[in-house]
Amino acid sequence: MFKKILQSLTKSHSSRTAAAPAPAARASAPKTSPLAGIKNAPAKSSAPQTPDELCGITPKMPKSEIMDQLKRLYRRHNRGASSLDPKVRARAEEMLHAIVVVREKHFGQI
Repeated sequence: MFKKILQSLTKSHSSRTAAAPAPAARASAPKTSPLAGIKNAPAKSSAPQTPDELCGITPKMPKSEIMDQLKRLYRRHNRGASSLDPKVRARAEEMLHAIVVVREKHFGQI
């Protein structure tokens, strides 16, 4: 089954490339990399966020909604704490620390 689908796709792909007309010659414009604009862009300067902002907690949220949000965030970032990727692991550790701070702020010591 998979083999038939693969053959069908390769046939349709090869017929498209053979039937495609040759592109018209463009005027010689200097070639620039698509990333050229990104390299020259200024770096984002993000102000440090509070633990409440990191967790998406607003002052008007009821306690039950805060607890649900913290549970969701904990499940998401607890997996990342054991990641082999250092960036993912650092972000997860930062979020887990923010979750603990918010929980202690709204619900008392753990």
